[in-house]
Amino acid sequence: MAHDRITDDVLALLRAQDPEVADLIAAEGNRQATTIELIASENHVSPAVMHAMGTCLTNKYAEGYPGARYYGGCEFHDRVEQIARDRACALFGGGFANVQPHSGAQANTAVFMALMNPGDTFAALVLKDGGHLSHGMKINFSGTFFNPVFYPLHADPAHPDFERIDYDAARRLCLEHRPKVLMCGYSAYPRVIDFKRFREIADEVGAVLVADIAHIAGLVAAGVHPSPFPHAHVVTTTTHKTLRGPRGGLIVTNDEELAKKIDKAVFPGVQGGPLMHVIGAKAVAFGEALTPEFKAYSRRVVTNAQALASELTRLNYRITTGGTDNHLMLVDLRKRSETLTGADAEKWLEAAGIVCNKNAIPSDTRPPKVTSGVRLGAPAATTRGFGPGEMAAVAQWIDRVLGSGGDQAATRQVRAEVAALCERFPLPGHGRAATRAPEVAGRR
Repeated sequence: MAHDRITDDVLALLRAQDPEVADLIAAEGNRQATTIELIASENHVSPAVMHAMGTCLTNKYAEGYPGARYYGGCEFHDRVEQIARDRACALFGGGFANVQPHSGAQANTAVFMALMNPGDTFAALVLKDGGHLSHGMKINFSGTFFNPVFYPLHADPAHPDFERIDYDAARRLCLEHRPKVLMCGYSAYPRVIDFKRFREIADEVGAVLVADIAHIAGLVAAGVHPSPFPHAHVVTTTTHKTLRGPRGGLIVTNDEELAKKIDKAVFPGVQGGPLMHVIGAKAVAFGEALTPEFKAYSRRVVTNAQALASELTRLNYRITTGGTDNHLMLVDLRKRSETLTGADAEKWLEAAGIVCNKNAIPSDTRPPKVTSGVRLGAPAATTRGFGPGEMAAVAQWIDRVLGSGGDQAATRQVRAEVAALCERFPLPGHGRAATRAPEVAGRR
């Protein structure tokens, strides 16, 4: 394949210049190619997206926006950025897009600066219940410079909406505190978000509704999850995760006045020169996401997530909220074993070639570095071609590893089976040199 040749050439160039770094990149390529990625916030980009990030676009400063730069020589950068903007608007049904944020957290920082003054109150879901650190964590900018108040999940196990958003409680909280901004969209919430209901609450208290769809952006773009528009005033997101683009951020709105404030908040408010090579890769990824193939992929993501959750439930694991509507799930490990922690599960599964992250579950009594759960996601496994049968097999491997208490013999056996499955479903974007075993890649 042409891409394999390009990747091999890149590794050869790097080895000639800096063999130490080249060998580490090769080792990482091998790790990705031979393991199953279940981290819900990660994915595998296409060769086109990967190589767009390594182009000459990285050489140029382009402070400002298309047609209004503070440096000369930006003609082609203007056109690339405008393509990315137009495609983002087409994907999400927005009228204005800012494609410059370096990350989702940077996008949220800019939006907060555009919409609030330091000390202003905003409402969100707390991190331990599935929110994000940029939604009010005390040591994050959002909790340092602004005043967060948090709406709850349903906490009664007997309630049919147990561990789902309590919209009535969110309304009461907003009526009490009158936040300037109401945030929705989460990092560990497996159910459909009722954006219309949130907009009704926002309108009642005079708040701006901001939807952070970093996790579900690809599903929204593909029509697999309801869109925050026309309900949200502003949408922020990352461009990786389910959207399967380069790591970066994005802000979309339909309000021209808000768009002007947001542009000023991004630059010069919180960032200087944009990363034009990343913006070029964003444009490529947005183009991919506009295709029928991406819509089919997104449907498979949800099907695969539900297959994984179903098999884990059959194996006596508890999935918070009782299942998933999107790409991710939280697995409460306590039903399987009272002594099993998320930290142990993460470590044992990684040794078996199954990569996930420990994660707090709602009302978790264990500290964040220990946790009682793990977060699992289907985007990356779906990218490499897994279907429901493979996801069921993954669930069974998870159970074998965790059920063995991390036994080395059991872990080695599962690792071999994982590697065999990965060989049947090779990754896009990994050439022969990139996937060469580290000990071979390091020989000179």
